[in-house]
Formats: sequence, structure tokens, C-alpha cells
Amino acid sequence: MKMKSLLLILSFAVMTVSCTSQVYLDPGTLTAAVEKKEFNYNATKAFPTNSDVIGVMNALPNGGGASRMLNLDPGYGFNLKKDLLSVSLPYFGRAFNISPADASKGGIQFESKDFSIRESKTGKGNTLLVISPNDQRTGYKFNLEIFKNGSAMLSVSSNDRQPISYDGNISVDNVSVSK
Repeated sequence: MKMKSLLLILSFAVMTVSCTSQVYLDPGTLTAAVEKKEFNYNATKAFPTNSDVIGVMNALPNGGGASRMLNLDPGYGFNLKKDLLSVSLPYFGRAFNISPADASKGGIQFESKDFSIRESKTGKGNTLLVISPNDQRTGYKFNLEIFKNGSAMLSVSSNDRQPISYDGNISVDNVSVSK
């Protein structure tokens, strides 16, 4: 039994080290893209907070027991440009106030031309961007923590839905981003 536990701990440690050492975007390109506020956030995993959703996930045949994360297909995330924020994210959770027109879209999907971005540094030297669209009926707030290797964690809150988080990475349309 001890050998199985040791093997499990060792394989988890190797997976953790290999995941954290992956570089998604070189540091110069990442810094320039964040300074210009022009990049793509690519969501790869969703972390719902709703206990009903987590219960359904755990009941699925391949739910993985106590799984709280969903792997996402490519194409989810947002595109940030100086004058446009285009968002396309799946949503798993409870909505408290939704109109029939919004229900047909599904997820979190909108374009905003009026948004604010507040930037700060975390204690570990990562960049935190707080993006708030001003022209959306739903009061969304996007907290995006960008790590030095180009990976990023996004937390989305709003005034009419439960919060949800996503794991992903940063990319740029044109790799030759210059200051």
C-alpha cells in the first residue's frame, strides 16, 4: 500500500512540475501584449461553484469522483483590443435573472466597446487585470491573473449569476508584438 501511495505522490509531483514549467508565450511578447492591452485569453478549463453542477459532474461515468473542473473545447475565452472586448465563455451555474433573449445565447457572450481596465501587480509579481464592461446590462467583472509563463486564471462575477472561474493562457494574433 505504501508503494502505491508513493507512486501516486511522485506522479502528481511530476505532473505539477511539467504543467507549471510550460511556457505559453515568451516573456517579451507577453509583457508587450499586456502593456498594450491587446491579447486573447484562451479558456481551457472551467471551475463551476454551483453545488448542483458539481453534483451532476460527479455523477457522470467519467466524472472522476470529486471533480470540480471541466475541460473545455478550444474556442472559448475573450479577445481584448483597445476599443473592443469580445467574450465567448461557457457558463455552468445558477442565473438569478435572465431574459428569454439572453437564454438563447447560452454562456457568457457579448461584445463591449465601453469597458475599463484596472491593472496591478500581485505579491508574486503576476499581473492582475480587472476588466469591467460598462455597456452591458449584466454587471460583469473579470479578474484576470496573468502568470509569467503566459498561463492565466480568470474569475467572472456578475450581479445576476453565481461566480465561475476558468484556467487558460494568453496568446496574441500577431506574435511580433512591438512596444
